[in-house]
Amino acid sequence: MTAVGAHPRLPHRPMPAAARIAAASRNAWLGLSLLACGSLLGGCDRTPSPAPAPAAKPAAAPPPAPKHDDDDDKTPLPLIPAPAKAERDGGTLTIGTGAVLSVPLDDAGAQRVAQQLSQLLSKTRGLSLEVRAETIPADGSIRLQLNPNTEVAQAEGYTLDVDPRTMLIQAREERGLFYGAISAWQLMTPDAGKGEVDVPQVHIRDWPRFGWRGVLLDVARHFHGPDTVKRLIDAMAQHKLNVLHLHLTDDQGWRIEIKRYPKLTEIGAWRTPPGAGSHGLPDRYGGFYTQDQIRDLVAYAAERHVTIVPELDMPGHAQAAVAAYPEQVGVTRQRPKVSVDWGVNPYLFNTNDKSMTFIRGVLDEVLQLFPSPYIHIGGDEAVKDQWERSPAVRAQMRKLGIKDAHALQGWFNQQLADYLTQHQRRLIGWDEILEGGLPASASVMSWRGVDGAVAAAKQGHDVVLAPAGWMYLDNLQSARNDEPNGRLATLPLQKVYGFDPVPAALSAEESKHVLGVQAALWSEYIPSTWHIDHALFPRLSAVAEAGWSPMAARDWNGFLQRMPAQLDRYRLQGIAYGDGAFAPDIAVQGGDNAALDSGKATVLLGNQAKFGSFRYTTDGSEPKADSPRYTAPFAVTLPVTVRAATFADDGRLLAAPRSRILDRANLLSRDTQGLASCEGGELGLRVPLLPDLADQDTPVFNIDLFTSCWRYADARLDGIDRIRIDAARLARNYGLAHDQAKVKRYPAHSPRGEFEVRLGDCKGKLLARLPLPAGKTLGDQFALEARLPKQSGVHDLCLRSTAPIAGPYYAIGAVHLIDTAAQAPPAAAH
Repeated sequence: MTAVGAHPRLPHRPMPAAARIAAASRNAWLGLSLLACGSLLGGCDRTPSPAPAPAAKPAAAPPPAPKHDDDDDKTPLPLIPAPAKAERDGGTLTIGTGAVLSVPLDDAGAQRVAQQLSQLLSKTRGLSLEVRAETIPADGSIRLQLNPNTEVAQAEGYTLDVDPRTMLIQAREERGLFYGAISAWQLMTPDAGKGEVDVPQVHIRDWPRFGWRGVLLDVARHFHGPDTVKRLIDAMAQHKLNVLHLHLTDDQGWRIEIKRYPKLTEIGAWRTPPGAGSHGLPDRYGGFYTQDQIRDLVAYAAERHVTIVPELDMPGHAQAAVAAYPEQVGVTRQRPKVSVDWGVNPYLFNTNDKSMTFIRGVLDEVLQLFPSPYIHIGGDEAVKDQWERSPAVRAQMRKLGIKDAHALQGWFNQQLADYLTQHQRRLIGWDEILEGGLPASASVMSWRGVDGAVAAAKQGHDVVLAPAGWMYLDNLQSARNDEPNGRLATLPLQKVYGFDPVPAALSAEESKHVLGVQAALWSEYIPSTWHIDHALFPRLSAVAEAGWSPMAARDWNGFLQRMPAQLDRYRLQGIAYGDGAFAPDIAVQGGDNAALDSGKATVLLGNQAKFGSFRYTTDGSEPKADSPRYTAPFAVTLPVTVRAATFADDGRLLAAPRSRILDRANLLSRDTQGLASCEGGELGLRVPLLPDLADQDTPVFNIDLFTSCWRYADARLDGIDRIRIDAARLARNYGLAHDQAKVKRYPAHSPRGEFEVRLGDCKGKLLARLPLPAGKTLGDQFALEARLPKQSGVHDLCLRSTAPIAGPYYAIGAVHLIDTAAQAPPAAAH
């Protein structure tokens, strides 16, 4: 199981196990059984808004505005998500180490929340605040109390009032008080400072827009141990997110102990990874949660007012289960290996009595572990070939009067829905469950855009919005070359922030079926805690605001103003957030060829978010807050190293320094991010050297699974007489199902194939063939070099691999054009 170092967490008061589980059950039912807008939120803002526009291209950030004495009253409160209502009075309350967290006598809920707040402040601000039960709070204290008459009636709502004498936090329920304490913590951590802090005098009336504010963590593709999950729960609670959707089973692993069927974890939890035994990889990969660990996670989450919703993916994505029990649940009864292939695999659960009895037996134990009123059954990407080819399944369909395999999945889902209804639970599944007919009690989680949610809501079903184009956080957050593994359909912070969970196509009445919003972190390319941090943060702040804040409180510029404090909190807690939205982009005006022609360059600085100010150096030193400030494009003479960093107006670092070497060799080189797709193709994935390497510095490669082709655009070929390709032998571990036929093959002219280099498009003149080296070890890197015939002018170059598609995938890490008379290429990366 994954070993995770110590991380700051929201503190908790230890309880006996039985009490913790009872609390988990009670809080889960309270938290999710009333998710409908009217019942939980007392009439929420469901006004639809137009789909957000795509994020604008990076541009130079504006210079910081001069600071005035009254700016503090105009500066947004350092709260994420933004509260429903907030008013400032002017003035402050000073909180120091001598302050007291005051709670009423015999108020156990307030006592628990006060202890959590005390320990969190101690870890992040260095403030040691005593929790004291008393009737009347002293001046300078922070009072937390449950009050059935608090003016905010919503269960998760609270009031927070700060005056010159005290801070008062009130709520009708403990979870509301908890969220009030989180807001108080944020007010007391406006920066990375320690000790005494001045809190602005405010009056906050706050409650969430949606009752379902979720995050999916896929622990099937890559397993993340209990400590990592707890760390995520802590972060969710700090963002006022309240549903953790655990994707526990898939083709690549079964991650939950089922005592009735022990082979599910003895066999199904482990796979032999590509490259096993090489490059430091173990001979097998896997892990699972024992039932005691699950109980502990459920209780831990409930103490932080997070409900864990388990997902067992059915009827597709079943290969790990079939590998464990092929006779009981397999359609063919043949035992496959636990899959190492990402994507869509062919194995399905059988639909006969033996298989359904098995599934109900699994669910019997799952329901004892998870008190959530919702159980997620997956239902996505179930390729029906095995059912359609099985005489037994076809005979069952005829007996049941079922017309096709889609309808059979609808029947399968109905059996699960009936079982869950008998146990006072509700089925939820991905939007594919609409295709075979939806059980009356089912809810839909829409991932293929918003259309599934619209269709389900119009039929009267509750929905959760989790569309891939806005909420799949394994999509890289920027197009920078220093991003790690992930999907290349970039999902910028601004696009996440702009998502409105209420589709414009829904009427006011239909929109009442929108339970909320959920981000998803699929883990094919998320092998470590560092990768989780980088993918989730800071975009989880945007998700939090989409789920909590009313549309009237949503403001992109205001959100950016609140981000420096949030980034400080991340740093204080060791969260390795991705800074791609704020990182400086260093570009050459007119393009790299202009610099090659003149030996000079005009440098442009900007970033994705168009936020912050840039400080830069040209002598190779690290830029500081007092380095030259970028105000306009500046001229340099080659060779030169430009370094830049992004700072907030108050001097806080927003993004780590970035460097670019401008010289002839580097301007004639393109790394994997600098290469473009070939015509008719798409570089859709950025993959690591080996699928299970967890090192954050693992080399990565942009690939097109279907064309194995790259384009070096606008290559300046004058004087170029050689080419070097830095490449690697990768695993071809992708389940493409019916799309496998789309993978292109090219004729090879050497035993293992070669990289071809052609002038213009891929039908152009052949310039070079670079034969692929001998060897079979996955993860090996190598450099290939060949002569190029003399050309002149600027042209595209097509580079493609002719390796057999049944073997390894040969990927390009960088391409270097060499003028042997003028330069040596950059050193190869090994």
